[in-house]
Amino acid sequence: MTSLKKYNLQGDELGTVAVADQLVEARAESQLVKDYLIALRANVRSWTACTKTRAEVKHTTKKPSPQKGQGNARHGNLVAPQYRGGGRAFGPKPKFDVRLRMNRQERKAAIRALIAEKIREGKMIVVDSFDMQEPKTKSINELFKCCDCGRRVLVLGEGSFIEIGGESKRSVSVPSLQHENLKKSVRNMQRVDFQLVKDINGYQIALAQNLVISQSALEELIAWLS
Repeated sequence: MTSLKKYNLQGDELGTVAVADQLVEARAESQLVKDYLIALRANVRSWTACTKTRAEVKHTTKKPSPQKGQGNARHGNLVAPQYRGGGRAFGPKPKFDVRLRMNRQERKAAIRALIAEKIREGKMIVVDSFDMQEPKTKSINELFKCCDCGRRVLVLGEGSFIEIGGESKRSVSVPSLQHENLKKSVRNMQRVDFQLVKDINGYQIALAQNLVISQSALEELIAWLS
């Protein structure tokens, strides 16, 4: 069992939290993680850039100059690409169905490997609770200083769920304002992001130098990745 240090919001060390070796020792092929990150970043693109060709530009069809006799080049009309306001030659067009897809098990394996790497390097810090009476950036900043966090921090909180259904109940995520004060406290801090565990992706984990997670969020993360 691997132990992570646990703090409160004031930066006082409260003890440790045990993490199963199954999660700590999780690994994945480097090519799998690379493919996952490339797909993640590529799918952010909107692919909506669009330019008009000479056939789509509305312009006069008059010849700019006589075909012969004046020493000018032979031009058909003013919609040619060499004229200002003319069509674009080989310009970008909207692309369809260009998303890179990975199955759920591959995505989960990549995230599990990235989380395990942070734990092995001692870059995951557990906080007992993120309950705050009011937004206060100074308190979060002091917590990061006490925990010796790097310049880029990802703060992870637990989500809100309700059980629905009759005999076969299942948990469904619902919107909640439980972390509203925490979000307001970190939103004006440079290179500090807040995310719910259910919404994290591997790029955020790889980019962050330290992960700061609540104890409830850690339990939710372990249950999801196990």
